[in-house]
Amino acid sequence: MERRTTTSIDSQTPCELSIVMPCLNEAETLAACIDKAHAFLEQNKVSGEIIVADNGSTDGSQAIAEACGARVVSVPTQGYGAALMGGIKAACGKYIVMGDADDSYDFTMLMPFLARMREGYDLVMGNRFGGGIKPGAMPPLHRYLGNPVLTGIGRLFFGSPVSDFHCGLRGFRKGSIERLDLQTTGMEFASEMIVKATLHKLCIAEVPTTLSPDGRSRPPHLRSWRDGWRHLRFLLIYNPRWLFLYPGIMFTALGVAVMLALMSGPITLRGVTFDIHTMLYAAVSAILGVQIIAFALFSKVFAVNTRLIPEDNRFAFALKVITLERGIVLGGFLSLIGIAGSVYAFIAWGKTSFGPLVPSSMMRMVIPSLTCLALGVEIVFASFFLSVLGIKHK
Repeated sequence: MERRTTTSIDSQTPCELSIVMPCLNEAETLAACIDKAHAFLEQNKVSGEIIVADNGSTDGSQAIAEACGARVVSVPTQGYGAALMGGIKAACGKYIVMGDADDSYDFTMLMPFLARMREGYDLVMGNRFGGGIKPGAMPPLHRYLGNPVLTGIGRLFFGSPVSDFHCGLRGFRKGSIERLDLQTTGMEFASEMIVKATLHKLCIAEVPTTLSPDGRSRPPHLRSWRDGWRHLRFLLIYNPRWLFLYPGIMFTALGVAVMLALMSGPITLRGVTFDIHTMLYAAVSAILGVQIIAFALFSKVFAVNTRLIPEDNRFAFALKVITLERGIVLGGFLSLIGIAGSVYAFIAWGKTSFGPLVPSSMMRMVIPSLTCLALGVEIVFASFFLSVLGIKHK
């Protein structure tokens, strides 16, 4: 095989584009991908390089890449994201296009990506649903369930404009993506890039991309359920509102509403009577709801302080309102209500010489009182912990 150079024009020209291919035992298709990338650079007179980010191949992929004129970067840390981060770090180009080395994407068709980046876009995503998916290129589970559901969740949670979260062919400005400080080493790297780009308000565009069946005889590295869960877990962790805040508000509102409705007596709906037993469950719902809301605040403060997500002006304003002192006052007030109700119940019990009570009447006082007491103590300690998390440090 004839050895080729890694750039399309003379070495004195600054490198504009780096084409990065993550690689783990891709000997069957790697040469075809590199040849197509070379053809693109030469035909369009683009100054560029081809980088194969090797993740520990044992099938001779490294030698094939070098013989085809690509630059091999060894990445010892295992994982799709780790390989890409190693390749991105080593890239010399102002722009980078990343794509799988399984010959499922046509590397001769990269001009739409480069054109958008030249126009000023920070991230240019391929859209396989807009460009076409050839028969056999994507399993039905991925095409009709996995990709649409995870993309829909990502768009809902983060307001992302991207319509295909998991397209493996995408281009971006190296400096813009490096500032995102991407962390994930597995397949969820694809989602992290889009989520952080959206949160940091980078300019994002999409171009139609055709997906073809890959040219390998072995099964792909992707594991549908495992990697799908990792993507979903990442989306939830990076959005405390949907993971904690909204469920917490729902539990709290439901619990408080049901308790208030049952304070005056049992309620019968269509032959079903709701009484103190339902009130007890409602109390637990309210307590859990407030705890989950506290988790939302803790997670948000931690994520902002560790720069996992950018600062949010609305949340910063909310923290100025939710101060330690106000939390102590609110928690103390609820605790006093709980103590007062408990004392009232104790006095009522004393009037019966501490004998048997009628649960249906007494528990209507005891359950709300204990709920207020528990919520008060919870809010006080949560306020202290939130204050600790908010301490600025170098």
